This record gives sequence, C-alpha cells and structure tokens, in this order.
Amino acid sequence: MPTRPFIRHSVPAILLAVLMASCAAPPKAPPPPPPPPPVPTVSLSPQVVQAASAYRYYMTRSAAITPDFADGDGIARAVQMGAAYEPTQMVRGAIAYAAVVALQDKAFVDNVRIYARDPAQRREVINELLKNPAYVAGMPDSPSAAGLVIANLGSDSQRLYDTGKAVKQSAYDLQKQPWSKADISGREARLAAAKSVSVTAMAGDMAETARLQQNSMALPAASLSAPPASPPYTPTVMRGLAIAALAVLGEARDSDMATINGLMSEPNIGGCMGSAKLNLYQCLAVARPHYEDAFCLGQHALMDTGRCMIRASGLTEPYEARFVPDASSINKGMGKKPPVRKRPARKAT
Repeated sequence: MPTRPFIRHSVPAILLAVLMASCAAPPKAPPPPPPPPPVPTVSLSPQVVQAASAYRYYMTRSAAITPDFADGDGIARAVQMGAAYEPTQMVRGAIAYAAVVALQDKAFVDNVRIYARDPAQRREVINELLKNPAYVAGMPDSPSAAGLVIANLGSDSQRLYDTGKAVKQSAYDLQKQPWSKADISGREARLAAAKSVSVTAMAGDMAETARLQQNSMALPAASLSAPPASPPYTPTVMRGLAIAALAVLGEARDSDMATINGLMSEPNIGGCMGSAKLNLYQCLAVARPHYEDAFCLGQHALMDTGRCMIRASGLTEPYEARFVPDASSINKGMGKKPPVRKRPARKAT
C-alpha cells in the first residue's frame, strides 16, 4: 500500500529527533547580578581642610597674645595679629573645622556609613542634606558629633574672648608706664594696615593642615571627648555636621566643591564679625596714646570676635557692657573725662 513506506520511515526519524534533543546541552543559567558598588571611603576635600587650618591658625595665634606689653611697637604688632582675619573666610573656616571634628566621632561616622551601602538610599540622603542641612540632626548619633563640635568651637572662642579681656584690662594697667601715654605715630598708616590684613586671605600652618587632613579621614582622636548635645543646633554646627556626613557618603571631594561651598556660609555670624571689624576700625581711628590701642585690640579685635564665635557654637555668650567707640566713649572707658569744648565768645553787638 502507498502509505506504509511513509509510516516505516517516519518512526525512526522521530526517535532520532528525540535522541538528539536529549543529548543537547541544558539551557544556560542567567548570569548573576553585578556586585553592589563599594562603599565610598571617607573623603574631605583638601580645600575644606585648608579652610579649617586657616581658622585654627588665627584662633590659636590670637589667643596666645599676652597683655604684658613693653612698648608701643609690641601693641602695634598685636593689633595687626588680632585684626588679621577676613570675616567670610573665618565663617567658612569655622564650619570646615566643625566638619573635621565631627569626622572624629566614630559612632556618627559608622551610622552614616550605613546609608552608603545602598546606592539609591545614599543618593536620597545626599539630596536631603544638600536641600536642608538640618536633615543631619535626625541621623543616629548626631548629638554625639554635635557635642564634640560645640565643645571644640566653644573652647577656642572662649580662650580668644578671655585673652581679649586680659588685653583690655592691660589698657588700664599700662597707664602707670609713661611710654603708654605717648601719642601713636603714623596713626593713619596703622589703621590702613589693619584694614589691609582684614581683607587678606589667611593661610594655615603646614603642620596643622597635615594634622587636620589626617583627622578628616575619620580616624578617632583620643583627646577629643564631650557630652552629647541635643538639637536644635546653630547653623554653624549644623552645616559642619552636614559636610561631615557628605564626606562619609563620598560627596565632599574636590569635584563636589560647587555644592559644598554653598554649605560653608552663615550670614549671621559673618555679620557679627563684620560689625566687630567696623568697631575696631572706628576705635583705632580715634585712639591716640598707645594704651588706647591696647583697649581697641582687647575689646573689638579679640573679645568681640570671640563673642561672635561663642554665638556660632551655640554656647551662652558672656555678658559685657558694650558701647559704640568714639573719642568720648574711649576716654570714658579709659577712666578719663572727655575733653570739654569751649564755646566761642559772642561778639558784642
């Protein structure tokens, strides 16, 4: 019959196909997902570290001024030292130093690193910090880091204030020495020099810069300890903590400075320091004998600046009666009566 050859030959063909299919290689398993990106290392831009070093250079150097002046040149040198900061740079430096100090709090750093493990969560936290630095206050162990920052900023500022108070007192004590009552020569040049150093960018000490660079790598410093501080924090403290958190998340490198610069400003403290500088200039403009220069240095270059920084840390400002400096107020401050201006005699009519 015509159909039999077809049946006879089709059966072996089917068996052969089944056999070949059974010998084929099994389907390959899908490739494993790529490993998650490594957690970024803690990194703070050298530009931030240098700003912190410049701040520390001024605070350390000016707080070391001693009130045992022996001549007018010594007072003049101290005035230039006390005036040698630019307000905006000082604010940037204080915030930068706050960031370096916060990075030495191990608990804070370890908790922020948790957010860095998941790329999506890391990016979300970064965006929140850049949008509102106060977001950092809700992170675990931020009170611990804030306590360190407040203690360090506050102690530096208090030392500067106390130095200014001692220098101001010396203005009264110096009056027992005849040289202190002599008029200052080149008063206009002295004022111009004070204004010049006030707008010149500061540079930090190389050894201090190296030390702060090491500390910015989140290596705990055994000498730093302070009780935790609960929020609210001042903008200076908050912004320092936020920059430290961004450094832990790998978002505070040189390439990130466009955004980090936005966090390194605080107009209220900058305005406070600007007022201190204006009062210093006005005081120097009317001061004549050397001991009055010591008064200007103690009150306006050191005490007023120290008060601004104490405010920036969030500690209670020391009370000190304040006045706008002019010729009569300085005389009054020095325990002298202001000069009496005689009225011209009236001409007979």
